[in-house]
Amino acid sequence: MIELIRNTKIDFMGKRFYAFGLTGVISILGLIAVIQVARGTANLGIDFAGGTAVQVKFEKNVPLHDIRIALDEGGLSDFDLQDLPTENKILIRVKKGEETLGGFSEKIISILSQRFLNNKPVVDSTTEIGPKVGAKLRKDALLATIVAIIGILIYVGWRFQFRFGVGATIATFHDVLAVLGLFYIMGREINLILVSALLTIAGYSLTDTVVVFDRIRENLKLRQRESVEVVMNSSINEVLSRTIITSTTVLLTSIALFFFGGEVLHDFSLAMIMGVIIGTYSSIFVASPIVLIWGKRPFAKK
Repeated sequence: MIELIRNTKIDFMGKRFYAFGLTGVISILGLIAVIQVARGTANLGIDFAGGTAVQVKFEKNVPLHDIRIALDEGGLSDFDLQDLPTENKILIRVKKGEETLGGFSEKIISILSQRFLNNKPVVDSTTEIGPKVGAKLRKDALLATIVAIIGILIYVGWRFQFRFGVGATIATFHDVLAVLGLFYIMGREINLILVSALLTIAGYSLTDTVVVFDRIRENLKLRQRESVEVVMNSSINEVLSRTIITSTTVLLTSIALFFFGGEVLHDFSLAMIMGVIIGTYSSIFVASPIVLIWGKRPFAKK
């Protein structure tokens, strides 16, 4: 395997208290975002806040940018666009309260018909999501995230030890909170696409953490006379090159999606970029230090 750096001797464990300070700030920010999402006061997408989704079919393909300008000038705000170029269709999603639902499809068609006189639009389908349905989706998304995290705790606890499971679970939860918190303070929309990205980040972060834990477990068996802190430091340094290569590869892919994947994948790829950086940090500075402070000895030699 290609090694970018070799024989590093970085004292990661010695910096754990600085990392805990940063992790605490990030986690508090994430918890505030969770509370705001639960209260419905964050910038929620129509999946969670309710609204109308109208699928419009054109005779010829129309760039999303032109649709956006037309709707902006037509007086619509808080809408998302999704392009279906092979079928000349555009999905328009508009956030609205329950009392104002209905009538949007007619307004959208009126705006687009006036703008594109030689490319007649017709409504292909209309879907309305009320605030009550949005609230249920919020609860379901939160439940899915909690179940996934509990599953991580059980899996890592079974594969290693309970303390490793705690470390991996807190690190993974930290990553999800961090990305959610950053999206919240940036005012980005929180929707089902972001939930998909958060679950993907959780899977990536867990995989990275398990690789580090595997090396720590192997070295704990071979170097029983050395302190756990020394073994953890050397284990992280041994897999550091692999961690950097893997993270860089995923990061470059996410950056490519961000710039060239179109508007539909923009928030997903942005969340992935944040998640890869934060996940790499947490696998080194959060997961292993938590295992270390959970208890010095004995570490079972599984």
